[in-house]
Amino acid sequence: MSSVVSGPAEPLRGVAKVPPDKSISHRSVIFGAIADGVTTVSNLLEGEDVLATIAAFRSMGVTIEGPDAGNVIINGVGRNGLEAAGCALNLGNSGTSMRLLSGLLAGQTFGSRLTGDASLQRRPMTRVVDPLTKMGARIDAVDGLPPLDIQGPADLHAIEYRLPMASAQVKSALLLAGLYASGRTTVIEPTQTRDHTERMLAGFAGATWAPAGPLKIDSQVVLSGQVLAIPGDISSAAFLLVAATLRQNSDVLLPGVGVNPTRSAVLEILRLMGADIEISQERQESSELVCDIRVRSAALQGIDVPPEFVANAIDEFPVIAIAAAGASGITRIRAASELRVKESDRIAAMVQGLTQLGIDTVEYPDGMDIRGGHFTSGSVDSFGDHRIAMAFAMAGCIAAGPVEISDANNVRTSFPNFVSLMNSVGLNLEECP
Repeated sequence: MSSVVSGPAEPLRGVAKVPPDKSISHRSVIFGAIADGVTTVSNLLEGEDVLATIAAFRSMGVTIEGPDAGNVIINGVGRNGLEAAGCALNLGNSGTSMRLLSGLLAGQTFGSRLTGDASLQRRPMTRVVDPLTKMGARIDAVDGLPPLDIQGPADLHAIEYRLPMASAQVKSALLLAGLYASGRTTVIEPTQTRDHTERMLAGFAGATWAPAGPLKIDSQVVLSGQVLAIPGDISSAAFLLVAATLRQNSDVLLPGVGVNPTRSAVLEILRLMGADIEISQERQESSELVCDIRVRSAALQGIDVPPEFVANAIDEFPVIAIAAAGASGITRIRAASELRVKESDRIAAMVQGLTQLGIDTVEYPDGMDIRGGHFTSGSVDSFGDHRIAMAFAMAGCIAAGPVEISDANNVRTSFPNFVSLMNSVGLNLEECP
């Protein structure tokens, strides 16, 4: 789809099974590939980003069956069993793939070249390249941008690294590199970020994940194949949470959504704003907390977003901004400069789009102020960013008229059935070629 048109909608009703979690899907493929034995995965996200990760490991000699209706069988080659790819590993639009694989491949005996589409080649990689270089990796990147040329063989050594900015992807890259480094690698976070890597690493190592201070890893860890079930993606659920909250008389059930404590701050932010969100059927699946979420329409009030929630809701801020635009009063978002280095500059993209739709918005280096109002009809640019496109599609359901979102092709990276699923509960979306 080159664009999506979102029109005013009827009240949203029904049950919507959101796509599997993208972050966990990536990690299941990575750890399954370097484990000993077979890993079976159910409910894997078949989005373009995850498929790029699968293709990369196939290029490095890993036999992967599927995905077939979300089912994947990964025949692990062990930690030292990867082979040099015969060409550059093209990771499409997936920043997660590039950052995590840079850590994994930094410790291999062979060289690798990581590249991607035009958008990915504009995303800065210095924050992951610098600490990997401190570990002894040899990585060439012009101006800190992809392609990344990783030279082998590497002789990595452990470091203690304090992250200057909270980033689950940088943390994960260092932990993966630590599997190949002499000594014990320690990563210290300024604020806790999503811990999917740590949970999954513990599971593959036959241990129970128990957070306790700085993260440590060494090359003595033995990884064995696992049976994994991927929960629904809270980041994808967030779009429906906001749309159903804003559209009067809505009532939507989202079953099987992952609510990892390091990922669920979006629920707390929306509740602080006044959202009617009910959690039920909490359970553990593959070391992750999963539940059913029911959301009903509610009147929202602007808030100052607590800074301690920012890191754990970083991917949801585009749609949180839509919620703020539909609330009464002013919502202030700060300490969110990480949004500047996502698939787009998400602060600038949201401010521009909201302004074009009649919402009073002020941009700051690390966030924005949004005064709640009424969406007008109009056109906005997603800048090729899937989360920007999907966020503004939610605005259309309560706008004065249709909202057209351009450059929406990358929605498929995380939410392949976005239009059909949203329309199934009452949204009014149309794909345009």
